[in-house]
Amino acid sequence: MSNRWTTFQRGEDELREIEVLIISAQDLKNVKHLTKMRAYAVVYVEKDFHMAKTQVDEHGGTNPTWNQVVKVKFHAKLAEKDVLAAVNVDIYEHGHVREKPVGSARVLLCDVLKGGDASDPVDNPIQCLTVQVWRSSGRPQGLLNLWVPPTGRFLMRRESLSFSVKEVVEREVATSLGGVKIGASLFSR
Repeated sequence: MSNRWTTFQRGEDELREIEVLIISAQDLKNVKHLTKMRAYAVVYVEKDFHMAKTQVDEHGGTNPTWNQVVKVKFHAKLAEKDVLAAVNVDIYEHGHVREKPVGSARVLLCDVLKGGDASDPVDNPIQCLTVQVWRSSGRPQGLLNLWVPPTGRFLMRRESLSFSVKEVVEREVATSLGGVKIGASLFSR
């Protein structure tokens, strides 16, 4: 009987880690009226257990860009037990005296963690999501852009997830020309 309890307890203590690429937010409420807003995001599944934080965007104001992968740990059985368990993103304005809440967004774990085979990239597409940011008053204010892989882990590293408009144009032109290499003079850096 005690062995069964120990097994159950061990199952409860198993942790899972999820990776989330926090891309950007747009049209947020400006909570800093005299100077430009400097925003950062706090990501968590279980707030009292583990949280991760992005860097502060010094220049974006009400349209911050982070492009940062954060890793958040949570209890593995949570997604099975609680249908409302979610990846939560709280956005704050970084202040010298105190942090001001800007808004929050959430995506249900059951909507983003769909399984998939981690060894098969075809079975592991990256989901790009745009979700509503809500003010503490309950009003919608702004949008949050993020990517979450269905297995909870990116198969590619962050550097390969970032691309520039130049790279997209080069790829499209190369595809339309049947794979012909474009000279450096056309797309100079």
